[in-house]
Order: sequence, then C-alpha cells, then structure tokens
Amino acid sequence: MTETSAVASGPQGQESPAGQGRSTAGGLGLPAAVAGVYTLVQLALVVRGSGLGWDETVYVSQVARDAEAAFFSAPRARGITYLVAPVTLLTSSVGALRVYLALLSGAGLLVALRVWRRLLPVPVLAVAGALFAGLWITVIYGPQAMPNLWAALGSLFAAGCFLRAARDPSDRAALAGLGGGMAFVALMRPSDALWLALPLGVAALVVPAWRRTALLLVLVAGTALGCGQWVVEAYTDFGGLLARLRRASEIQGHLGWHLAFDDQVRALDGRLLCRPCDVPWRRPVTAVWWFVLPLLTAGGALAAARLRRLPVVLLPALAALATAVPYLLLIGYAAPRFLLPTYALLSLPVAQCLTWICSAVRPRLLVVSVLAVALAGHLAVQYAVLAAVAARNRESRAAFGRVAAELARQGVRPPCVVSGTEAVRIAFRAGCASRQTGGHDRSITPAALVATARERPVAVVVAGKDAPPSYARSWRLQRLPDLPGRPGLRAYLAPSAQLGPGSRLSG
Repeated sequence: MTETSAVASGPQGQESPAGQGRSTAGGLGLPAAVAGVYTLVQLALVVRGSGLGWDETVYVSQVARDAEAAFFSAPRARGITYLVAPVTLLTSSVGALRVYLALLSGAGLLVALRVWRRLLPVPVLAVAGALFAGLWITVIYGPQAMPNLWAALGSLFAAGCFLRAARDPSDRAALAGLGGGMAFVALMRPSDALWLALPLGVAALVVPAWRRTALLLVLVAGTALGCGQWVVEAYTDFGGLLARLRRASEIQGHLGWHLAFDDQVRALDGRLLCRPCDVPWRRPVTAVWWFVLPLLTAGGALAAARLRRLPVVLLPALAALATAVPYLLLIGYAAPRFLLPTYALLSLPVAQCLTWICSAVRPRLLVVSVLAVALAGHLAVQYAVLAAVAARNRESRAAFGRVAAELARQGVRPPCVVSGTEAVRIAFRAGCASRQTGGHDRSITPAALVATARERPVAVVVAGKDAPPSYARSWRLQRLPDLPGRPGLRAYLAPSAQLGPGSRLSG
C-alpha cells in the first residue's frame, strides 16, 4: 500500500503511530485560547472608534434599517450582507456590528480549526490558528463587514471536511460539512469557491481511495448552491450570467494575464487597496514573512512526509495555491484581504513545519529560542502595521462625520441624495441615498438626478481641482471639511437644500 492510500484509508487517524489518534482527537483548549485572544485583540485594538469603509458601507446599506441601499455592482455577492443582517436590522450602531463580528470571527476560527482535529495534532492546529490570527490583515478584517475573512474560514473548514469525508466514507457529518462549507464560501465570494473546488475535485478524481461519487456530488452541489443567488441575480439585474461576468471583469480592470506579486508585497505595509499599485516600497520589513512563507510551506510538506501525513498537509497547500491564482496572476491590482483564504490554508503546513522543527531539530533549546525571537519580531511588525491602519480608520470615521454634519447644517437632510466623490460613505453617514451618474456605480442619469433635486435635497460632491458636472454648476457652492486624501472638498447643493438654523453660506 502506498503512503497516500494508507493515509486516505484510515478512518480515525490510523496512519499515525500508536497514540497519535488520541492526540489529534483530544481537547481543543489551545485552539480555543487562540480564538479567544484573536477576538480580544480585535475588541481592544480595532473595534473602538472605527467606521465603515466604502465596500462595507455598500454591503451594510443593503440591510440597514435607517439607510437606502447603495448600488450593488456586478462583482459583489450578498453573503456578508446576510451575515450582518441580524444586527443591522436591529440597530444602526457601528460599534454593535463590530463587536458582533469580532465575536463571530473568533468562533468561526475555532470551528474551522476544530474540523481538523482528527487529521492533525492539536498543537499544530493551535500554532496554525495563531499564525493566521496574528496577521494584521486577519485582525483588521475580523470585525469588518467584508467577505474575504469569511471565505478564508469557510475554505479552511471545507478543506478539512473534504479530507475527513475522503478518508472515512462513514463520516456523514464531514460530508455534510463539505457541502455546507463550499456553499458558505460561494455565498461570500463565488470565484473563491470555484478556485477552491478545483483542487479538491482533482484530488477526488486522482487519489484512488478518495474516488467516490458522493464526494464529488456534494462538492459540486455545495458550490452550485452557494453560487445560485449570484447567478439568479445575474439574470434579474444584469441581463444574464455572461453579461454579469463581463461587467464584473470590466470593473476589476479586465481580468487577464497580470502579474500582481509585487503589488501584493507593496500592499502589506498597510494599504487596504493598492489600485493602481505604482507606489514606492518604503517598508520591506513588512513583507519578510511573505517571502519566508513558501519555504516554510515546503518544510511543512517534508515534515508531513516524515510523519506519514503528507496528503493531510499537501492538500491544503495545493488548495491555497489555487485560491491565490486569480489575485496573483489575473488581476492588475492588489488588496491584502484577497489572499486571506490562501493564508488560512497555508497556516497548516507552516505550523506543521514549525512544530516539527521544535520537536526534532537539536539543540532544541537553541532552535526554540531562535524561532521565538523570529516570531516575536514578526508579531511586532504586524502590530505596528495594525496600529497604523486602525488609527487611519478612526481618523476617517471622524472626518466623514464632520462632512455629514456640515451637509446637514446646509439642508441636506433625509430624504436626500448625495452624488460624486465618496458619495457612498458620505450619504450613509448623512442618512441619504447615494446615486452616481457615471462610472462603475452608475445608477441614475443626470436628467433623473436633476428631477430628483426638485423634490429632495441633492448634493454633488467634488474634490481638489475637479469641476462640477454641468447640471450642478449653478447650484449653491458649499465648502466641506477635508477627507483623508481628498483635500479641497466642496458640495454643489440643489435649491431644495434649505439652510438649517444657525447655518451660513461659504464659497
């Protein structure tokens, strides 16, 4: 029997030496502690004073009780909107939403690790969880209403369920978990689910012991179920599936051959979106871990081969590579959050490598000390980036609050409409609807906006040296407080926007 088939055939970790089954199936105190610390770090460093980003505002506005829904463009999926709905339908508090997501993401991390306990020792799972949760990207997006972290946790969960179901045909819970996990990922980000399903499907066909019809059917059915809403919406709102795919590709810069490795590296110093990513690489230290990652992954595979659990570590590594393909090779810009599924899956082979080094390489004390110092330095860098990103978020929230308050003083009060620069976030803070007459989020014609201005207060916001659209040039000009990266902010206010008590004109 080959090593692969031996590993594939054991239902309860029988590929391991005597006693390994007890180790892998034991308690999850360490991973639970990691998940708890992850949640506490979010609450302490990210939640306080944070505001909604642009993408978050789009997702949240779909189910917010006190706001009109922002335009929902072709690439977006509604999974994260469904996830936040239980809170946003009850309260407009951003703080409550943040706490809810922080608690939920900690629980999600624990659930995603728990499914692996029959496959890998608990210490490996604890280290994997700590490595993934220790990234500034993972912490910053834990309490955010964004789909990428949830796609990552769902991918980790689904890959574990796949391996358990493949190794043990009687594990019906794992088979159901595979279908649910794939549907969850697809509901969050359909493209991520398709790239994840590819290596899992190939593995189910290539490995003889895993070649079962039920496994493939559940994999395909779960993915299709999760993509169903996106496909139906393509026909109801975008003119068909191909039309939506074309529009999504256009909005993302026309998908094609784009090498984005250098863009992703530059973005690691705290840029949430690097588009275009032609900025200088000022802090290379923030990307050291990124270059070490492939080496530790390869080391994890070698260690797993020695421990006779290579397929258990190799499959998530291959799945990680597949999920990285579109963001490293097909999109011409970068956002660190895009690779969260890749990092979640790679945390397992990396953790296997580190735990094996600590136990097998001599002198052990020296090896452990060197690794501890390296990890401490890594975490210090992650914390520095996290602190800077969180501070910018708080500054941004305060700035948007000032803009919304000034618009209210100038008569832009609900029911109202905001168009132009940063319309989505300004409108949400002001209690208005956001409408754009051009660009990717075009949702109204200039004539229709002018007609709306006869009935509702309308503000067209421009920044810097940008000129107002022709239909708004005769409207009242009002200077606004600057936004980060948007100096010279001003609004052109329709006659329907009446000055509030104590307000004054400024031009």
